[in-house]
Amino acid sequence: MRPLRVTVLGLIGIALGLLGFAATQLSDRASSATPVLPYSALGSVAIIAVFTLALGIRVLRWRNEETRTRMIDPIFAARTLVLAHACAYAGAVLLGWHAGVVADQFPVWAARATSPVVLQAIAMMGGGIVMVAIGLLVERFCRIPPEDTDEGDGGGKGAPRTGDAEGGYA
Repeated sequence: MRPLRVTVLGLIGIALGLLGFAATQLSDRASSATPVLPYSALGSVAIIAVFTLALGIRVLRWRNEETRTRMIDPIFAARTLVLAHACAYAGAVLLGWHAGVVADQFPVWAARATSPVVLQAIAMMGGGIVMVAIGLLVERFCRIPPEDTDEGDGGGKGAPRTGDAEGGYA
């Protein structure tokens, strides 16, 4: 599995920001509600983020054990890594969409002291930032550092394969 790239997450955020901006423009023209997730969605974001972090900590504890008496289930580690990637991508989507909404609503927000729609969008942007951060962190937890070899030629059993210079995943 390829590591997450911050540039790809940024591009996703920018693309969804443009879509969020356009959707807000269209909903305003149609006199519809602004397309923002409610505050209750932050509960779901928090549950997903905490669950991802808890699974990542289990993998990190195994990785940092001095003497490994047991092997970690490779399916568990792979699922944790996939969950971390999904968390980061979902966070980029939430952050981008709601940043587009805030960008569209900013002139209205400046005219009114507090706009509940903008405050909801800012809260969801914060949730998106947390999800991206936890996704990137748990991905790092799942990374196994390359092992040192006793042989001078570097072709020993523990040497990383070509392309694994930074180590593989747990």
